Amino acid sequence: QVRDRLKQQVVEMTEKFPGFRPGLAILQVGNRDDSNLYINMKLKAAAEIGISANHIKLPNTATEADVLKCIASLNADPAVHGFIVQLPLDTDKPINTEKITNAVAPEKDVDGLSSINAGKLSRGDLGDCFIPCTPKGCMELIRQTGVQVAGKRAVVIGRSKIVGAPMHDLLLWNNATVTTCHSKTSTLAEEVGKADILVVAAGRAEMVKGEWIKPGAIVIDCGINHVPDSTKASGKRVVGDVAYASAKEKASFITPVPGGVGPMTVAMLMQSTVESAQRFLEKFQPGKWTIQYNQLSLKTPVPSDIEISQSCMPKPIGEVAKEVGLFPDEVELYGQTKAKVQLSALNRLKNQPDGKYVVVTGITPTPLGEGKSTTTVGLVQALGAHLHQNVFACVRQPSQGPTFGIKGGAAGGGYCQVVPMEEFNLHLTGDIHAITAANNLVAAAIDARIFHELTQSDQALYNRLVPSVNGVRKFSDIQIRRLQKLGINKTDPMALTKEEVNSFVRLDIDPGTITWQRVLDTNDRFLRKITIGQSPTEKGFTRTAQFDITVSSEIMAVLALADGLDDMKKRFGRMVVASSKKGQPVTADDLGVTGALAVLMKDAVKPNLMQTLEGTPVFVHAGPFANIAHGNSSVLADKIALKLVGKDGFVVTEAGFGADIGMEKFFNIKCRYSGLRPHVVVLVATVRALKMHGGGPAVTAGVPLPKEYTEENLQLVAKGCSNLNKQIQNARLFGVPVVVAVNAFKTDTKAELALVVQHAKEAGAFDAVECTHWAEGGKGALALARAVQRASQAPSNFRFLYNVELPVVDKIRLIAQQIYGARDIELLPEAQEKVALYTKQGFGNLPICMAKTHLSLSHDPEQKGAPTGFVLPIRDIRASVGAGFLYPLVGTMSTMPGLPTRPCFYDIDLDPVSGGVNGLF
Repeated sequence: QVRDRLKQQVVEMTEKFPGFRPGLAILQVGNRDDSNLYINMKLKAAAEIGISANHIKLPNTATEADVLKCIASLNADPAVHGFIVQLPLDTDKPINTEKITNAVAPEKDVDGLSSINAGKLSRGDLGDCFIPCTPKGCMELIRQTGVQVAGKRAVVIGRSKIVGAPMHDLLLWNNATVTTCHSKTSTLAEEVGKADILVVAAGRAEMVKGEWIKPGAIVIDCGINHVPDSTKASGKRVVGDVAYASAKEKASFITPVPGGVGPMTVAMLMQSTVESAQRFLEKFQPGKWTIQYNQLSLKTPVPSDIEISQSCMPKPIGEVAKEVGLFPDEVELYGQTKAKVQLSALNRLKNQPDGKYVVVTGITPTPLGEGKSTTTVGLVQALGAHLHQNVFACVRQPSQGPTFGIKGGAAGGGYCQVVPMEEFNLHLTGDIHAITAANNLVAAAIDARIFHELTQSDQALYNRLVPSVNGVRKFSDIQIRRLQKLGINKTDPMALTKEEVNSFVRLDIDPGTITWQRVLDTNDRFLRKITIGQSPTEKGFTRTAQFDITVSSEIMAVLALADGLDDMKKRFGRMVVASSKKGQPVTADDLGVTGALAVLMKDAVKPNLMQTLEGTPVFVHAGPFANIAHGNSSVLADKIALKLVGKDGFVVTEAGFGADIGMEKFFNIKCRYSGLRPHVVVLVATVRALKMHGGGPAVTAGVPLPKEYTEENLQLVAKGCSNLNKQIQNARLFGVPVVVAVNAFKTDTKAELALVVQHAKEAGAFDAVECTHWAEGGKGALALARAVQRASQAPSNFRFLYNVELPVVDKIRLIAQQIYGARDIELLPEAQEKVALYTKQGFGNLPICMAKTHLSLSHDPEQKGAPTGFVLPIRDIRASVGAGFLYPLVGTMSTMPGLPTRPCFYDIDLDPVSGGVNGLF
């Protein structure tokens, strides 16, 4: 009956959670015959019920350390729900059995032998522990008689930790009056004669006589003993601790030996394993979070960002991971405040529904920024800590260039921050450093290949590219791919003709077409143009090159758009670094560097887990530029977060710069590759930016704001709302509801804020609300959170702006006219040549990633508001083939920013007392 019931429960579990099966691990040391027999019985029962059972066998030479290491591994394995150590341990090494049984995680200790489970049983916490299987089976047999245990007199003979002692506790907490007897009890027969329920586990053959037993008693015999019997082929037979023949004449119920308690013990092991699996599912049910939020202690005036950050005591990041349903083996801790999440989590959750997908963008900003990051954090704090919704923020990792330059950090601000902000703004887990190393490996490979091809014959190159090792020459996998690309279907290096060898060894890179630059994560204006190859060892082969900032590397864009390690590797292989002198694209795969790039980036592909001030979870992953790249955090972080929050939860991500840039690329590039569909756009606006668009004086970083920005001026605000209206229209072009978040500053008046809200609603926003989250944390974004909740229930008819099959020029024109408001576009000669080249090379069907100033809807940063009628000049077009887009260059810009006269690093230092970070980010 028990097995049939368990089998049905397992079927129901697997139907509700596809791909899930209860898991049982049996750890055996040595090779005892009796242990092998018992283990085979357990494995057979598990298979019959549908439990996935794993038998781990260590040799009898295993040490205590070996056994403990194996136990630690099984404790951490989320696929193992029940776990037993088969006793006795068959080893010639000194091993402390109690230490071994106590090493098993209590929540997996289905044998119930650990001190924690024994302690809970002795205290009567029967619903919060595992009971040893034999006593549990005995209790089930007693229940099957229909006799009420409560009020009965029970006698247990035996006091072992495995049967006697737990049986006493189990009967006691089922309200029986219990006496424990043992081999030293002088009045044993007398005590047995009083028992309504008798459980015998003494380990002595037929010790209890039938005449001792009270008429009508229930007798449970746990003994297994061998006595001589000449009638048996083995010369012995199995008997229990009770003289069965005479006892059955007096007992109302009695268990036979063999065939009584033994099978029930195995059945209870299976039951405990299924119960453990059910507890696991209840605890780790996707979308079911039990999360502890942090209480903010708000101060007025609001302290500096770093003071607020350092006054917060973040939860241990392992606890955050546990709260959101990540398994221990899916989390790699980097100290106490940050961790990486394994991509296996996405595979485990693949059948779970996604949550609601929200993107935060903004109107065209001032050079100071309008608080998109702060609003993103405020919104998730409001949804999570105040409305108790499952919510994740997914944000970009900032570059150290702007952090130490003019902009400072990007962790949010005020009481809406990712913490610790100094960890967030500095090295984090080293992803940007990995990108720097990978990018510069490609750059080194390009120049080295040009050098070697210029200085060696075909045969010399071939001998070095395909060397003879122990007399054998063999192509590597990446070389086989190059041969296939060349149409050479040969795998024997000795079979190539001279012409084929020439094609294989010569990439014939045209130095004038190299688009791949070296990178550095520091603002250094003097690296914008350099000459390389000056050393005499390079034999005069010099060329002009440059350094870009690391986050502009195509490797960063690939990281952000990849949906897994394999996809990232394929994208690396497709990256075009130059053209040959015949006009053919030269890729990272041609250089032979793809595998090495994957190795350098194998950890960086895992999203980084952090938290907000109020304890809501955050993924920080990837940080591509928002001009020459798409300016959004990673697809992988969004996908994992959407699974973790569950169908009723929210994932809030941020798009770089204004809606005309970051949001447009989020939709047309990121969503196109990810397959994800957004539910809501949050458009951040400020009175300050709208006054600028209305004709206010220039806003400059590091310079006090003119009085127009600190005094009420409704006329400027109203005029500047043209930019707000246009950005609302831009969002609605994609069929997604728009909620406007008016990020309030202390200099804004109520009339100004109300005017912005009114204009936004009239322009077609689903809703518009005033937000004070910078000063109040999540509480100040409650109205925004409720508006986002409502908007997420509204119809979202998401659509792309263009079909990628359109000609390159038509796609550029659509963006310029519909998003920017241009009358037309003008392709300068270099851009025209690139259109022809990329179309010929087969890249014409890639999405478009416009590299344009973020300070205006047009190409001219001085044109504010919503200009129209202008012609957008396209001076050049470049390709990020691995990432998967073409990026037209609009106007002039540098991908290596410079340091200002007074950089942010003037205010950053170590605290002389604590050793922590002081200063402004």
